[in-house]
Amino acid sequence: MIDDTKNLSTNEKKFIDDIIIEVNEDFKNRQEARRCLERSWQLNMNFLCGNQYCDLNSLGELENQDARYFWQSKQVFNHIAPTVDTRIAKLSKSMPTLVVRASSDEEKDVKTAKLSTSIIDSVATKQNLEKVVWQATMWSETCGTAFYKVVWDRLLGKKVGKQNGIDVFEGDVKLVCVSPFEIYPESLAVEKLDDMSSIIHAKAVSVDEIAARFGVSLQGEDVDEFALSPYTQSMRSNQTFISENAVKRNHCLVIERYEKPCKAFPNGRLIIVTKDTLLFYGELPYLNGNDMKRTFPFIKQNCIDIAGSFFGASIVERLIPIQRAYNAVKNRKHEFLNRIALGVLAVEDGSVDTDELIEDGLAPGKVIVYRQGSTPPKSLVLGEIPSEFAEEEEKLQNEFILISGISEVTRNSKTPASITSGTGLKLLLEQDEERLMVTAENIKRAVKEVGKHILMLVKQFAGTVRILKSTGEDGATLTYYFKGSDISSDDIVFEVDSSQIDTPSQKRVMLYDVYKSGLLEDENGKISEVTKTKILEALGLSSLDSSIGLTSLNISKADRENVLLESNDVKVNEYDEHEIHISQHKRYLLSKEWEQKNLSDKFFIAHLNEHKRLLK
Repeated sequence: MIDDTKNLSTNEKKFIDDIIIEVNEDFKNRQEARRCLERSWQLNMNFLCGNQYCDLNSLGELENQDARYFWQSKQVFNHIAPTVDTRIAKLSKSMPTLVVRASSDEEKDVKTAKLSTSIIDSVATKQNLEKVVWQATMWSETCGTAFYKVVWDRLLGKKVGKQNGIDVFEGDVKLVCVSPFEIYPESLAVEKLDDMSSIIHAKAVSVDEIAARFGVSLQGEDVDEFALSPYTQSMRSNQTFISENAVKRNHCLVIERYEKPCKAFPNGRLIIVTKDTLLFYGELPYLNGNDMKRTFPFIKQNCIDIAGSFFGASIVERLIPIQRAYNAVKNRKHEFLNRIALGVLAVEDGSVDTDELIEDGLAPGKVIVYRQGSTPPKSLVLGEIPSEFAEEEEKLQNEFILISGISEVTRNSKTPASITSGTGLKLLLEQDEERLMVTAENIKRAVKEVGKHILMLVKQFAGTVRILKSTGEDGATLTYYFKGSDISSDDIVFEVDSSQIDTPSQKRVMLYDVYKSGLLEDENGKISEVTKTKILEALGLSSLDSSIGLTSLNISKADRENVLLESNDVKVNEYDEHEIHISQHKRYLLSKEWEQKNLSDKFFIAHLNEHKRLLK
């Protein structure tokens, strides 16, 4: 951060001025290269919100379209919005839960994996990960691409004291969704974010936040949130989707340029500027890449990947041609109905007062006075509505289903008349899931990367001892005391605990099939109490089993006894579930953790013999 520019030398001031000019020029070049793409995103947003009579002109600018004739109907029959809503709702149901799996069965790795999972769960809860993923999915469905930004915010966390009269906090991970309008890649033809050498994040920031984070007081202005430029009068006169709510008052355009490590800058560079002020200049702050290398704090999520393109395609842009045709068919159909209902009069020139007829029309009981000897007014016979209207309308509705991947069952909550069997309905639902699988996989990969970034930031910045509380499997509150060095992210494999598009009912059906197949039974053909507990929990029927709480409590008690038996004798209680205790004690004695401790097992042997005696 540049604290005081008054005491800088002439060369240092020139260096700062050159940096500001360079970053601003780089931003303008990237902005110009992406302008047509931004207009297509704004077109998508217009169609989604119902403003569907607009298009890109020959100059690539977005403009409203007027009716050719005053009588033409311009009603909007928006099928895009419910289609996108249904896709987002279906994708949100498969919100993945991050689970960290240990790389080996050693007790140390198992504990590290449990700690890492608890850290991710804690950050996900505090930062409302579900809402952030929902926002990112909404942006990716609309514009084709969305981004997650994972950073360390020193203003979060518990207050630990004061420094120079300013409150100091312990800091925490901050997770935000970033729209594609704010991200400017080095090249639009590079597909992967990691393959970029630099990337720009431009956003409108309030002057109060700039003062709090950088200690610099700036003069604010009105900034267009989508164009990321000063909001002018021409924008007000030509706006389509852009409204007053999209304009940030008393804000400044802040440009952050992230540069990956290179020979000249081994730790990379982060440069933050406004139009004429350098706010920050330094190395990349986060060790969030593979092997704890410095890289960008962004994760990209595409709706549909496009070969040779950094930004993905959205489902909205594929539906726009169909929506235009559907609106045209419906409006022409209604115009035809109006002609039939109101009629079209043929009047001989000079036979009647046409001004009166145009003003009043043919009201019931109206007396029409026409010139003697002339032909009286008469209504033209228009016939019936052509069947082609209904056929074309039905074809367009089927095209909505074909392109969106949302079938009639999901969209209308109605079973097609042609499907009468449960098997056929199940196959139709499975086809729906397969169509959404590409997008669901992109969400899964993005959330998995978010988990990695969270863990690596905590490892880097959580230097002092921290306290983390979480809920164990038996409902008990677990307390972890950890430091950043306790997290070994290099030895941990991330899994996403999700069945993608599977609904709870589908998971239950699968569990019933596994149960009936006998895969859950032991060698004696019985299901253990522990397995029974897990099954009822998965089915949401844990209240039906009176022993479910006892099983978990006995497992926890046996685990606590394992620690005590390393150096002391522990009394065996008659109310213990001896089979569970024997299993847990043997499991601990056979683990690598016990072998490495090289302790005497005399207390364990005596304890196990007592359990066996009471069991008999």
